[in-house]
Amino acid sequence: MFRSRSWFGGPWGGRPKNRLSLEHLKYLYSILEKNTTVSESNRGLLVESLRCIAEILIWGDQHDSLVFDFFLEKNMLSYFLHIMRQKSGGSSFVCVQLLQTLNILFENIRNETSLYYLLSNNHVNSIMVHKFDFSDEDVMGYYILFLKTLSLKLNTHTIHFFYNEHTNDFPLYTEAIKFFNHPESMVRIAVRTISLNVYKVQNPSMLRFIRDKTAAPYFSNLVWFIGKHILELDTCVRTDIDHQSNQKLSNLVAEHLDHLHYLSDILLLEIKDLNAVLTEHLLHKLFVPLYIFSLTPAPPPPSLAVVTQNLAAVLNRNVDIDIQEMHNPRVSSIVALFLLSLVFLVVSHAPLVHALAWVILNGDHSVFKEGAAEILNSYVEHREVVVPGFGEPNESLEQALDTVTGQSSSSSYALSEDSGVESSSPATTELDSQADAVEAEQIKLRNITDEEKQLLQKSSSSTKADFAEMAKPFLDTVLHALDCTENDYLALLSLCLIYAMSHNRGIKNEWFEQVLAKSTRGAFSYKTALIEHLLNIITQSSQPSSRIRLITVEIALELLVTFTRPSSDDSRCITAAQQDLLFSARNQSMVVLRNFYRSEDIFLDLFEDEYNEMRKAQLNVEFLCMDSTILLPPTGTPLTGINFTRRLPCGEVEKARRAIRVYFLLRRTCQKFLNEKESLLPLTNVVNLVQVENVLDLNNSDLIACTVVAKDSSKQRRFLVIDALQLILVEPDAKLLGWGVAKFVGFLQDVEVQGDKDDSRCLHITVHRGGVTHNRTPLLSAKFLFDDHIRCMAAKQRLTKGRSKARQKKMYQIAQLIEIPGQMDSPVYAVGGTMVASSSGGSGNSSGSSSRSSHHRPMFSTANRVPGFAAVLRGSNSAGVSRTQMAPNRSIEGSEEIPLEDFQHSRNNSPHSRGNPSPASRSHTPIRVLHYDQLSAHSGSPREASLGGTNALLSQLNGLAREVPPTQSSEETSFIGSDGNEATGGSEGRRRGAIETV
Repeated sequence: MFRSRSWFGGPWGGRPKNRLSLEHLKYLYSILEKNTTVSESNRGLLVESLRCIAEILIWGDQHDSLVFDFFLEKNMLSYFLHIMRQKSGGSSFVCVQLLQTLNILFENIRNETSLYYLLSNNHVNSIMVHKFDFSDEDVMGYYILFLKTLSLKLNTHTIHFFYNEHTNDFPLYTEAIKFFNHPESMVRIAVRTISLNVYKVQNPSMLRFIRDKTAAPYFSNLVWFIGKHILELDTCVRTDIDHQSNQKLSNLVAEHLDHLHYLSDILLLEIKDLNAVLTEHLLHKLFVPLYIFSLTPAPPPPSLAVVTQNLAAVLNRNVDIDIQEMHNPRVSSIVALFLLSLVFLVVSHAPLVHALAWVILNGDHSVFKEGAAEILNSYVEHREVVVPGFGEPNESLEQALDTVTGQSSSSSYALSEDSGVESSSPATTELDSQADAVEAEQIKLRNITDEEKQLLQKSSSSTKADFAEMAKPFLDTVLHALDCTENDYLALLSLCLIYAMSHNRGIKNEWFEQVLAKSTRGAFSYKTALIEHLLNIITQSSQPSSRIRLITVEIALELLVTFTRPSSDDSRCITAAQQDLLFSARNQSMVVLRNFYRSEDIFLDLFEDEYNEMRKAQLNVEFLCMDSTILLPPTGTPLTGINFTRRLPCGEVEKARRAIRVYFLLRRTCQKFLNEKESLLPLTNVVNLVQVENVLDLNNSDLIACTVVAKDSSKQRRFLVIDALQLILVEPDAKLLGWGVAKFVGFLQDVEVQGDKDDSRCLHITVHRGGVTHNRTPLLSAKFLFDDHIRCMAAKQRLTKGRSKARQKKMYQIAQLIEIPGQMDSPVYAVGGTMVASSSGGSGNSSGSSSRSSHHRPMFSTANRVPGFAAVLRGSNSAGVSRTQMAPNRSIEGSEEIPLEDFQHSRNNSPHSRGNPSPASRSHTPIRVLHYDQLSAHSGSPREASLGGTNALLSQLNGLAREVPPTQSSEETSFIGSDGNEATGGSEGRRRGAIETV
């Protein structure tokens, strides 16, 4: 809106050198005196002078009070007014700079005395009421910005400079609200800000002026403007079936949300009289005649209604047909439900939301004649009966302000003809335009047969009679919208409306429950009918071919929990039959999910992805209703960019995702009804996992030394530890012998290993982030360089088989979770340091999988540790530290695996250890420690790289090698040995091609 302008100056002879000084201001004043008339030749000089004056005044506000004294003494604001009022060439160009100067000046002044000086003499109000050329967008932009800056200065002291109580003149407010419907959104936003800043000032006389003089015309025109915007939104929804105008629809929804939040902000100020006016206008001029009326069945065409009335006259029958009602504007039922949901989600003003909820839950067709004054009387003083009607005001806001300002009215806050709303005006104009059509229909009646007359009479009265038989037609419409036989298009918005009403702060829950508990014409209440509809949605969503979106299922389950919350005796208000329906739906979703239990490569990732997404994504219906795509028919293509939970699945992968999520949602709800805590999910217990920077006890653990070469060619010496579920890169601890610090941790199931064709000692290892829907940027992608090809092959084999086993274990957990036949008697798998025990067959009752619990116990006790065991350091005292299983992986069958031999194996083979195995202990200390160079020399020979040489690896781990007298290169010290052969690392414990192992 603001175009940059190139300001240029004129001759500046005799200008003071100090730009920020009183002398410079005097010099600028002399320029204004000499150039009182604006022309093309001097407009640049005047523009630069005005800009410099603002700078000097801001400087003087903080440094020199004489500056403002001179400014007021010379009455320089009068020169500003004189320049504005000129019609000569270039005046618009100077007006922009003048408005910009005033805006900068008022925005930066901090001294209250200086502010009072500027606001005195009423010059600022004269500038506000000046008729600028608002066709220039720069003039419009700076003018509304100037008013907004002034509104920010309003308080109980400065209000008297803007509002004149004696003359009922308040130009800052009255001039601003005239632009409430400006085409530029920035201007409309500024008008809302100005009006709110005005309302916040608690000045009784000013608020009385707003209530008596401006509230009715302003709110009536505002409501009409919002209504026109809604009709435009409805047109966009009706025409955009193929999701081709998503951006336009999104902008319309965002604009309507801005309107609602603005209305809510006014109501939250709790100005009693102002809220009364706004509440009645919203209720009787927008919500009831447009929103609620759109929930009624569509009337017959006007021509048919005219024929029916003439038939009734001919047959002497009394047919109640309201022609005016047929011409009332309406929106589609989907838009009406959406708009009502937004009202209850945004607005919490008790009189308004309570009255609107009363109309929806307890009202009938008579509300269009009598309004909702009856329910409003319980909140405010007696209100007159107002006939609801949505129509254009008789005059614009600008005309209304000009005519109303000079009149006094103490009761104008009550809706009347003076409010500018004429509910019957559109209908009368429509009736006049239909006169010819009526006459034509009367001519047709002369040639109609008796059979046709009876048919017309029956068809015209059927819709009216059916509607009259409904005890609560609007509530019945909302409940009927929950039918998901074809799809959940209407059901989603109906659920949003029910959710919004039940969670609105302005509606008392007790009253809401009482209204729903009233009996219908049948044997059960509306609350029971609502629960039945919710259970129908849940049951249908668990079917294989369901066309119900995930967000609909989630809201339905949340409402089911809400409406069946425990009573005082801790028992839920749900019958056994209803609870059986819920558990049957859970079991059915389990059956559907079994059909996708095929490929572990993608199913496991999907399963864990959906569980994590469900835990992270909390239900937020207000955020959901900000999405304009829910107004359009459900689509199944991801090309629209719609969130997966808000559209239908596309392809087998998304169908599997939906089946998994439905099962999770139903399982969680069933657990709430059974008061059970989740014990089987997530598949991986985070408590038992090693985290980065954990200090680990690496005594008796299998380690493979390697060099990690990153993408940027940086190298790090690490030791590879392979757990049952994790890949861990360890750096030796500089303080504790035999301990290390985890520098990287990744899941084995997400590891990808590839060999290097050019180097047999090298592996390319990638650790992905997990899942199939997330950013596939890996956690780690590097080249691992091992000391020899044997270690490289061993590492590749362990990683490959470890990945396979980790995924198999989790797939077995899933199989038990969804009770796949044939998996219930499988052997017990160890997962993450715990045992997952299988049950003796599937459970036959509805709560079978929920009530089963897994048996957890440590795989290895601390009294009988084996190689592959590592402990996480939990505190400074290492004696009482807890232990964590670190992937022994020793049961790999066959001769394919390159064995990492250890001393536990030799100890178990000795006759002394068979009967009473010696527990691993850190009390065995090394006799001597070899130098790193000596270790490197030893590792060069496969024969000398004995598995008993644990001391050499520990010297690598701790970096604490010290010089010792040289010994035989083939002798290494064992930390585990209990006899002479093991302690000296004799030939019995050696094997050609063995790998270093701690």
